[in-house]
Amino acid sequence: MFFAMISPATVRDLAEKRLSDPGFNPKHSYLVDVTVSSANKIRVIIDNFNGISIDECVSMSRWIEQQLDRETEDFELEVTSPGLDQPFRVLRQYEKNIGKEVEIKLSDGSKIQGTLVTAGSDSVEIEQQQKEKVEGKKGRQLVTRKFSFPFSEIKETRIVIKF
Repeated sequence: MFFAMISPATVRDLAEKRLSDPGFNPKHSYLVDVTVSSANKIRVIIDNFNGISIDECVSMSRWIEQQLDRETEDFELEVTSPGLDQPFRVLRQYEKNIGKEVEIKLSDGSKIQGTLVTAGSDSVEIEQQQKEKVEGKKGRQLVTRKFSFPFSEIKETRIVIKF
């Protein structure tokens, strides 16, 4: 028996349709990513500014499953929230994490760590605080520096996990 591969665009459309329904989505959750493997393993990642509950994942999973036909397309479906160890994929993740410490890997391979201060449609700004020798002052002083990076130069951004 031959099963067709489910299109990631189809699943993305289904998830976005469900997320646009205020009855389902009172907390304004958003779609982070959709992947579909060659074996039809579908992974949908959703989030919101307050975090996603298991009930919300289950509800989204059931809804997507009802929209797909297992008679023509056998599949495995997982709906989850983004893990702390996962890189940011959409602007809303940057907005959600303003005020948190992040590590940005740039296209040139360099890395910079600091507190995420702002996130706009085309760039982000982080702030670093470090002690430095300041001319005319005794000892090392706490100096704050801000750095701005356009998304075109950012290869990956992750939350810095501290224990």
